[in-house]
Amino acid sequence: MNKQIHSISGRPRSTHADQAILQATLDLLAEVGYQSMSIEAIASRAGVGKTTIYRRYTSKEEIVADAIESLREDISIPDTGSFWGDMDILIENAAKKIDSPLGRQTLALIISTASSNPQFAQVYWKRYIQLRREAFAKVLERAKFRGEIHLDADIDLIIDLVSGSLYYALIFKPTTEPVEAYMRRTMNILFQGIGKRSLS
Repeated sequence: MNKQIHSISGRPRSTHADQAILQATLDLLAEVGYQSMSIEAIASRAGVGKTTIYRRYTSKEEIVADAIESLREDISIPDTGSFWGDMDILIENAAKKIDSPLGRQTLALIISTASSNPQFAQVYWKRYIQLRREAFAKVLERAKFRGEIHLDADIDLIIDLVSGSLYYALIFKPTTEPVEAYMRRTMNILFQGIGKRSLS
């Protein structure tokens, strides 16, 4: 018997159907791409009715966002009491989860889909990226409070720079340098501009 969970509306939801929908979406993304896939095709591939999908999602963008996110592991935000203590843990965990064939493939899928589909980009931003940015911002806000970085440091821009350099290194840059080492070098250079104390 399939496990059942309840949706907000009170209807029982099959976890088997949830998984089938997400896997069907990923399969179709790989086979025909975002533009050519449809909710009808997802339903057919998953072996469910369209109404089953519409109970869970309001648009193709939401399905694709959840399907891609199902491949990713979330990254917890530490609170060690120091900026570099937090960053050491963040960098180590991120490198382990992102620097793998699946991690790189997932990131490439996100970027390729978002770059050609503004609706998907907006949905993915609201459902996932924005939440991660807010969590990372807490690390930087705590560093400001402790006097480890300048009070006028632009947190949004810092996150943009860190994220952008990571995406570039993972997808484009041909290098044998471990991602963890590259991220530490990036943060060290950035800290020279925003930090208030010596790293030595």
